[in-house]
Amino acid sequence: MWPGPYGEWGSRKSLIASLDQSLRRMKLEYVDVFYHHRPDENTPVEETMSALHDIVKSGKALYAGISNYNAEQARCAITTLRAMGTPMLMHQPSYSILNRTIESGLTDVLREERVGCVAFAPLQNGLLTDRYLNGIPDDSRAVHDPRFLSAKDITDDKLRRIRALAVIAGERGQTLAQMALSWVLRDSVVTSALIGASRPEQIIDNVRAVTAPAFTSEELSRIDAC
Repeated sequence: MWPGPYGEWGSRKSLIASLDQSLRRMKLEYVDVFYHHRPDENTPVEETMSALHDIVKSGKALYAGISNYNAEQARCAITTLRAMGTPMLMHQPSYSILNRTIESGLTDVLREERVGCVAFAPLQNGLLTDRYLNGIPDDSRAVHDPRFLSAKDITDDKLRRIRALAVIAGERGQTLAQMALSWVLRDSVVTSALIGASRPEQIIDNVRAVTAPAFTSEELSRIDAC
């Protein structure tokens, strides 16, 4: 958020100061949800959760959340915050057909602890769209803004996989992006998926994912094989 030792991570000073600055910039009295963005091995979890607890109690945020915690870290944070009297509302991890790391324990923890999962990057920074089916377009993010997706990350194997996924999507009457979102939302532990859009048409296209039929076991097996 700013240069110096308290400009990031999970100290009490960092969290409260960053929220106060955000509220001033947005000209708001409170936010609906305040996340701790990533675990901090140099700050006790009790200090980080205590800051979230006090932020909620102060009325500056209605709910508290975490992001990018693994299964063990998430359970510790959830139980620590709950012991203080504040429930953890949600966890925001990266999750997509091409990135299934959270299935190795985190989704189980969230289900057991009754914490919602808000998936970010469900379209894998644009890879799970029709944009890259024929290679890398000259006007793509991978060419002009490679912070989150660079040309070197778009390998022949990934192109093969997304083309195979696009075939399945077409058979379902969906675009690749729609199917990717439907797939992320297939599990009830995922309560929401964050989409990024540069044009209104992309939003309209993406929200159609919620009207799609449920996946058959055959479709899920074919997706897993891609």
